[in-house]
Order: sequence, then C-alpha cells, then structure tokens
Amino acid sequence: CRQFGIAHLAYASSSSVYGLNEKMPFSTSDNVDHPISLYAASKKSNELMAHTYSYLFGLPTTGLRFFTVYGPWGRPDMALFLFTKAILEGKPIDVFNHGQMLRDFTYIDDIVEGVVRVLDHNATPNPTWSGLNPDPHSSKAPYKIYNIGNNNPIKLMDFIEAIEKELGVVAKKNMLPLQPGDVPATYANVEDLVKDLDYKPNTSIQEGIKNFIQWYKEFFKVCV
Repeated sequence: CRQFGIAHLAYASSSSVYGLNEKMPFSTSDNVDHPISLYAASKKSNELMAHTYSYLFGLPTTGLRFFTVYGPWGRPDMALFLFTKAILEGKPIDVFNHGQMLRDFTYIDDIVEGVVRVLDHNATPNPTWSGLNPDPHSSKAPYKIYNIGNNNPIKLMDFIEAIEKELGVVAKKNMLPLQPGDVPATYANVEDLVKDLDYKPNTSIQEGIKNFIQWYKEFFKVCV
C-alpha cells in the first residue's frame, strides 16, 4: 500500500482482541491489551502495525473487528460447517462451555456490506484526539477501528437449534468445558458504525441459518 499509493487500507481484525474484557457490549473505545489466544494477539498486532503506518506515512487504515461471521462459502473448520456436516452424518457435535456460550453471530452478507461501505469512507485524523486521554479507536493519524457485529448475542444452544430445525434432525451432543483461549461471550457495540456509515447488521439467525443450509445442500448435493 505504501509503495503503490493505495488511498485506503481496510483490513480484517476480530472480536477476539477483546480477550479478558467483561464489560458488555464490547466497544471500540475499550482497552484491548489482554488477548487470551495467539490468534487474538496476531489481530491486535495487525491493528498496531496499521496505526504505525498511518502515523509514519499518512496511509489511511481502517480495521474491522468482525464478530463470529457465518454463512455460505465460509471456512469448513468453523462451527456451522462442522455442526451441519456432523448432524447430517449422524455423528455427535462438540458443544463447548456446556452450551452456555453467547456469540454475536454476524451473517456474511452483513459483513460484506460493512466492508464495502468502509472502503468508500477513508479514515481521517481525529482533531480532538489527545495523548493525555488516548481514544483507542481513532488517532491524530488517519486511523480508525469499527466493530461489525449483529449487536444481538445468541446462545450457542439456540444457534444449534436453528440448524436442527432447518435440517429436520436433532443433533447428538458432546457437552464439553470451555476451551483454553476461548471467551464465554461476545457482543458488539456498533454505535460508531451507525453514526459514521449509517449501517447496522440486521440478519437474524433464523434467516442466516436457512440461507446457509440451502446453500450447503446444493453445494454438497445433500439430500435430506
């Protein structure tokens, strides 16, 4: 970007950067210095590198903290794919934290819409930013951070029930404890996204799961 004169870098960060934070919903104004997984630490590092480039070279950068993205064409190692595949094959699914997780599941179309809007909204310096009381999600450099989440945390068991309903099959479940490096809940504050971009993700779990299951059956030629 620096060498080729790119006008604006928008990049993927993650809700995982909130780590040990417990105040809900997660706000971009919150400190995120306590990640609890190497993945989260790498995403926090991305944000720090971006800020440095913004400051040193005037490169506008915008980091987007995605919250539990799901939908068609996703990664096959993520929960929705794993659950759907296992349920259709009659195999048990692993349900961590005994199903007590809360996740701000965000449908892929909502993520894409947010990315497209951000691309045309270059990060600019915050004229009120002060090093005496530094605002974590903006800077005197052309740097900005946004959450992109559904702003509506859902219980993991409700997510699974939506999959079961669309498949017409009840899952066999292995109830397991919380995994190391995982957080019990995520919840996105999207006030800045609404204020700056007039946008708020709003696809319901029921609609998103229905779209995914329809795509999955067609893509993998599944007959249920």
